[in-house]
Amino acid sequence: MGKKTKVALTIAAAGVAAWAGSKAVAKPQVRPEKEALQYGHPIVLAHRGGSHLAPENTMAAFKKAAELGVHGFEIDIRLTKDEEIIVFHDDTLNRTTDGTGRVADFTLRELKKLDFGYRFIDLDGELSYRGQGETVVTLKELLNEFPQMLVNIDIKDSPDTYEGSLTPSKLWRLIEELGAENRVVVTSFYDEQTDRFNLYAQNNVALGAGENEVRKAFASYSSQFGHLYKPRADVFQIPPKHSVFSLDSEGFIKFLAGLNIPVHYWTINDQSTMEKLLKAGAKGIVTDRPDIAMELMSEYQ
Repeated sequence: MGKKTKVALTIAAAGVAAWAGSKAVAKPQVRPEKEALQYGHPIVLAHRGGSHLAPENTMAAFKKAAELGVHGFEIDIRLTKDEEIIVFHDDTLNRTTDGTGRVADFTLRELKKLDFGYRFIDLDGELSYRGQGETVVTLKELLNEFPQMLVNIDIKDSPDTYEGSLTPSKLWRLIEELGAENRVVVTSFYDEQTDRFNLYAQNNVALGAGENEVRKAFASYSSQFGHLYKPRADVFQIPPKHSVFSLDSEGFIKFLAGLNIPVHYWTINDQSTMEKLLKAGAKGIVTDRPDIAMELMSEYQ
């Protein structure tokens, strides 16, 4: 046996020994149960209220999705100039309203004057909501209007901005004021925002995984040291694929399920993909087409 072969075998043996040792000592850190995530069947979350059926993030969209029987909403939030939390995705108003400029430069009163159905084109190619009085919705209005719904709240403002620095504390105070701790999930692409929110919430609210947490989980799953992964989120809301990595495998879903972490996939608008994900073990579908999703979901109730 050559010297290089002996070295390689020694390294391999050391790796196996390290794996076996860590496996014997480490125990999987299962996330504690959160009431908001205790559903006995897969669920449908209407993305921004179901943005292919009505203007996104408007009361019209939320009401239409609720009538279809969805289990909840997936929304984004931003802070206005006068520090009100509104349900809105983009940093600017240009794409969805008849206004222009950054959301953070407007007060809630100014935003209420804009037409939030101005640019919506329905499935028939019509501007069916223009001039119909659809306006901005605050998070408080949404939570009060739909007390039965699970609401996944994504903090969009960056932690490096003034508005982003205020959002975690203001969001917690609003959730606490409304007693909504057990019917919301709070997440952000910025893991720092979720961490800062949890400084106030103290694990009393279900937390979603940010980008770094997803990377960490997938790297742990793909290695031989998945048993060392210590999750910091209660639910993963992810796309089926990120870059070259497939996040929709049955194995990855089972890995997270073993840690008491359900997986929701976004943004899924065709029935065949929905069915594939549900068969793999997905616990939630985030969709712009709640009509399609609820038709399929009747088989899983």
